[in-house]
Amino acid sequence: MRSDVAQPAAIVLAGGLALLGGALAFEHLGGLVPCEMCIWQRQAIAAALVLATLALVLKSRAVAALAAVAMLGNAAIAGFHAGVEQKWWEGITRCATTPSGGSTADIIGAILATPLVRCDAIPWSLFGISMAGWNFIIASIIGALALWRLKA
Repeated sequence: MRSDVAQPAAIVLAGGLALLGGALAFEHLGGLVPCEMCIWQRQAIAAALVLATLALVLKSRAVAALAAVAMLGNAAIAGFHAGVEQKWWEGITRCATTPSGGSTADIIGAILATPLVRCDAIPWSLFGISMAGWNFIIASIIGALALWRLKA
């Protein structure tokens, strides 16, 4: 395998797994329910992981570059989310869940049982930086490093 593909893809793969693992640990071990924008970030990370894996299998510089760009896409979403949390701009206004059917009582019960998770609230921070802020910083570094290694 050409090192000019393996290293950038491995950077995205390892970094993406660490980011996604951290998010899942905060959810399942720490009890922090993700908001809709958190889910968007996870989806972008998942896309980056799939692309990084494909880049390793196919030995493709183009796919490795797409994996890095997908990680930077995650960083962009995280940056937007961090800005919403800081009240620098307005976030999304639609609901994150929809009723799935059943009787009226079942639908109302499901709505009332669903936790309200606001995208503009900061449920956890470290050194004054929220999870979305840390995701922005780390994903930016991962994506930029992978692109830099592709260029090298």
